[in-house]
Amino acid sequence: MPFQFQVERELFLKAEGQGQFFAKKGSMVADQAYNSKFKYSKRLLGTNSGNIVGQVINHGMRKVTGENLEIMEVEGQGIVYLADDNSHVTIINLEQGGAWQSVSVESEDLLAFTESCHYGVTIIGSGIISQRGLFTSKLSYNGHGAQVAIKTKGNPLVLQGPCRVDPDAIVAWTGPSPKVKLDVNWKTLIGQTSGESYMYEFNDPNQVVILQPYERESGVKFGMDDKRYTPQEQSSAFGNTFGGSQGHGHGQGHVHDNSGGLGGIIGKFLK
Repeated sequence: MPFQFQVERELFLKAEGQGQFFAKKGSMVADQAYNSKFKYSKRLLGTNSGNIVGQVINHGMRKVTGENLEIMEVEGQGIVYLADDNSHVTIINLEQGGAWQSVSVESEDLLAFTESCHYGVTIIGSGIISQRGLFTSKLSYNGHGAQVAIKTKGNPLVLQGPCRVDPDAIVAWTGPSPKVKLDVNWKTLIGQTSGESYMYEFNDPNQVVILQPYERESGVKFGMDDKRYTPQEQSSAFGNTFGGSQGHGHGQGHVHDNSGGLGGIIGKFLK
C-alpha cells in the first residue's frame, strides 16, 4: 500500500506504507522499517514525473522565486515520523476536480507530500505587498492518494470563503489566488490607520483558507533576505485533516557564478 499520512499527537506526521514520498529535508525524527532500512536521499531535481528538461525547469522556477524547499526522498516500507520545530501538523487530502484539486502553500509551511502530487510554483499578482512575496508553492492532484502535510505555528484556523484575511497570517488555501483589497487614505500617510491596510479576499464559497495564530513581520522580502519564522508549540485537541473524502474542514483526530552554458545553468539550479 502506498504511503498514507496521519496526524499523530498534533505535532507529528505519521507516514505509513511502502514506496516513496517527499518531505522537508531533516524533518525525520523516527522510523520503524518492516523489512530493510528506510533510505533518505536529497532530491536534486523536481519530484514530478517527466523528462529531465521539464524537471530542471520546474526546479529552476522554484529556486528563482524563493519557493525552493530542500526536499528529501523517503523510500522503504513501514512507518516514518516527521516533525519540525514543534509545529502543528495539518493534512490536506487532494482529489480530482472541485475545491480540493490543489492547494497553494508557501514553502516554509510545507512539511511533506505523497508522490501522487504535482509540485510547482504559482504567481500571486499582488503578493508583493506582504511578507509572502510574488510567488507561492502549489501542490495539485496527480493521482489517487495525493496528500499534502503543512505546518503552522500554533493550532490552525480553517475558514471557508467568502472571507478576507491578513496576508501575514495565511498559510494555505485551495482554488484560485486571492484578490487584494487596499485601505489606503490620508490616515495611512500620518500613521493613523488600524494596521490592517490590506487584506487577501477570497470570494469563492468553495475555497478553504488556513490561517495560523501568528503574523509574519510585514515588509517585502526576497530570496536569501527572507527570514523565516521559528514555529512553537501550542496545546490543543484539534484534529488536523481536511479535504478529499475525509470531509471539508472537519478534523479526523487521529552567488554569483561565472560558469556559463547549459552546464553552468544546471549547476546553479542544483545548488
